[in-house]
Amino acid sequence: MIVLDASFVVAYFNEDDTHHTAAAAAWPDVVDGKWGPALLPEYIFLEVVTVLASRKGLEKAARWGTQLLDASEFEFVDCSPYFQAAFEAFRVQRTTKMSVADVSILAIAKARRADHVATFDTDFRKVSGISVVPA
Repeated sequence: MIVLDASFVVAYFNEDDTHHTAAAAAWPDVVDGKWGPALLPEYIFLEVVTVLASRKGLEKAARWGTQLLDASEFEFVDCSPYFQAAFEAFRVQRTTKMSVADVSILAIAKARRADHVATFDTDFRKVSGISVVPA
């Protein structure tokens, strides 16, 4: 199972992003289930459409957001059940400087037994038990 991070999804949709080529190369493997089902956390979705709106405009962000929500390849994950665990992980982190959205990925990964995260955020490489995609 793999959890999607905003850095990965934004890079895929935004051709001007530094990581677009790597995201575009890894995207088919994510969609095809190479690492199992792909989870799209609510917090990450919100971050994706907000960043895309600021960089590419509201119309494109809304279209891409709708595409993500309608995609059968991704399971949308409501973050409310993971809020307390995410905030606790945020509060006690010492070797990383992750946002609440990022630590929600870890809470979801732990609860759902996902061992992969699609991200370009280097802090995820410091987390034991998580493999970062693309490598």
